[in-house]
Amino acid sequence: MNRQEFEQRNSPEWQSFEVELKSVDKNEDLSSAALIPSKFRKICYDLSLAQYRMFGARICDRLNSLAIQGYRSIHRSKGAFGEGFLIFFLRTFPQAFRRDWKLFVVSSFIFWVPFFLMWWSVHREIAWVQSLLGPESMNSLEGMYGKNANTVEHLRQEHGSNFEMFAHYIQNNVGIDFQLYGGGILFGLGTIFYLFFNGLHIGATVGYIDYAGDPEKLWRFVAGHSSFELLGMIVVGMAGLRLGFSLVAPGNYPRGKALARAGRRSLPLLLGGASMTIFAAVIEGFWSAQPITASTKYFVGIVFWGLHLFYFTVVGRRGYGA
Repeated sequence: MNRQEFEQRNSPEWQSFEVELKSVDKNEDLSSAALIPSKFRKICYDLSLAQYRMFGARICDRLNSLAIQGYRSIHRSKGAFGEGFLIFFLRTFPQAFRRDWKLFVVSSFIFWVPFFLMWWSVHREIAWVQSLLGPESMNSLEGMYGKNANTVEHLRQEHGSNFEMFAHYIQNNVGIDFQLYGGGILFGLGTIFYLFFNGLHIGATVGYIDYAGDPEKLWRFVAGHSSFELLGMIVVGMAGLRLGFSLVAPGNYPRGKALARAGRRSLPLLLGGASMTIFAAVIEGFWSAQPITASTKYFVGIVFWGLHLFYFTVVGRRGYGA
């Protein structure tokens, strides 16, 4: 094989490798990262062959440059943990969210429709809410958010310290995250069920408090953490739906490979959404039950909802952490 044949045969692979390196470096296509090591080995082989056969400085310099870039891409230092943390939350996570925004629409629809239907139904047919919640849950809600209830005192009696409340809420939230994501393995049916059920249950809870309790106590309690908890749940639902859709419509791939690809693509959504629900548990345990004025809690809640809107629509674009 002479120099011209060598270059014509391998040049498309070199160009593809260079494009993939740039894409991975910008976090535009994270699925390409898994292919970098094998292609890097091929570049190194081509470089050694070109040097051995003395194909000239132009080809050798090009391959040497690609080899250096590939090495840096594979072995580049992530700096400290904090740097990787910032890159994920200022670029990877919001970009992954926008890339799958249609799944957000689907996940939101599955959750919010039953939520509002149950809330709306409480003043028309209370039996639906009563049958879903059961006597024990209704008594607990009345004890916490009833017209004569003391929400803070009730929480202290039930959970004790702030840390114990945090531990209780984080166990609950992480458990829901696992259900939502793991349910994607069942062709997405598990994710759909848990999104729908949580919408029903939370809607029934809000409706019953509106019917038999003091809703202002509920809004004051949930204002601070509601955006993190509800949006985080929906984002994890997006990740589960991504798994499910890969099994329903694998395209040109075997279902096993399609699932693996979907797993890599859904991972930022899972990690980001789970982080949101974990932070919701932090707020719920250490802030929500504190005797702080309602206006302050409402203001903080509105600010958090606004920040989430800004984060998912703007952060990670060029000039905003990209």
